[in-house]
Amino acid sequence: MENNELITKFYTAFSEGNSEDMIACYHDDVVFNDPVFGKLEGNRAHKMWEMLLSSNAGGAEISFNGIEANTESGEANWIAKYQYGPKKRDVVNNVHANFKFKDGKIIAHTDTFDLYKWTKQAMGPVGYILGWTPFMKNKIQKITNGRLDEFINN
Repeated sequence: MENNELITKFYTAFSEGNSEDMIACYHDDVVFNDPVFGKLEGNRAHKMWEMLLSSNAGGAEISFNGIEANTESGEANWIAKYQYGPKKRDVVNNVHANFKFKDGKIIAHTDTFDLYKWTKQAMGPVGYILGWTPFMKNKIQKITNGRLDEFINN
């Protein structure tokens, strides 16, 4: 399978809510990084997708485009539209993804997006006031990784 097909398979599975097929695209030693979770390695990265999709009862809308890949690296753009938190705030997150490949799988996956824009949408006034600060970024990563720990341990 060509690497652009691998990325397409990954995001098609994501848009269908299929964490098993997403994880199958990842190398066992994958390193994932994004502003919300920070750095996750191996099984923690696998479990993150499983957790996110298992809690996606309302159904996020995922679209993707701009896939480009060669034998070593690749990139894509994707958009997630969903409701966040108890107040069901509407979030539209525009993400740019970079990939590295090994043994026909994704070995490194880095998602970048505007965390301040995300916090303003997801957290309302608190996100607007504090969303740009390193304090808020650290707090978000602590909370999301705590939820991931709970998910893994249950």
